[in-house]
Amino acid sequence: MTRLLLFDVDNTLLWSGGAGGKAMGLAFRDLFGIDDAFGRVEFSGRTDRYILTTALGQHGIDGDFDEHQVRFLERYYTHLPQTLREREGKLMPGFPALLDDLSGRPDIRLGLATGNFSHAAQLKLAHYGIDGYFSGGGFGEESENRAVIVRRAVERLGEGLSQAKAFVFVIGDTPHDVSSAKASGAVAVGVATGGHSVEQLKESGADFVFKDFSDWRSAVATLTGEA
Repeated sequence: MTRLLLFDVDNTLLWSGGAGGKAMGLAFRDLFGIDDAFGRVEFSGRTDRYILTTALGQHGIDGDFDEHQVRFLERYYTHLPQTLREREGKLMPGFPALLDDLSGRPDIRLGLATGNFSHAAQLKLAHYGIDGYFSGGGFGEESENRAVIVRRAVERLGEGLSQAKAFVFVIGDTPHDVSSAKASGAVAVGVATGGHSVEQLKESGADFVFKDFSDWRSAVATLTGEA
């Protein structure tokens, strides 16, 4: 039976060294003249749409959100390639070996369920050389709610899978990744490479939890059902 594995990006696949947050701050400053606009906004596990909506509200910026988002994305995508070059990020332990193994299996599909805006995700993955492993997914411009993003990813990539979603795995580093998986009836896989511990991810309801994927063979066995 085919399994669909949906990966989060930041702090799961890679750490950008804060390049995304820096570029978002520069884009907001360009548009509204406000420095450190996201200083009081929770980023961890949140979608970029949520982050932008919250910042606009905190700074009392009214108007059509979709128009604001279009203008913001234009500036954000201008700044992000430069901030990625400036910051010393890295792939998380076990990558790309984990993806190499999984991508060679005919019964595995790889996709994304990320809070990143779609082009931002592509830029980050390309910068670290892993963009070719993924065939699409769900992205941050689609909702403030990560569960919606997971559902969109399954709709796009889950053709032929069990309707019970028992063969969809959502892999991420925050309790928000876990709850979004559970809301969609998927299997939640936590990895403690972000700001949450193994214990916190277990307490949030994750079905499987890894400290990291440095033992990528063991992770492959779990994700493919061979363990």
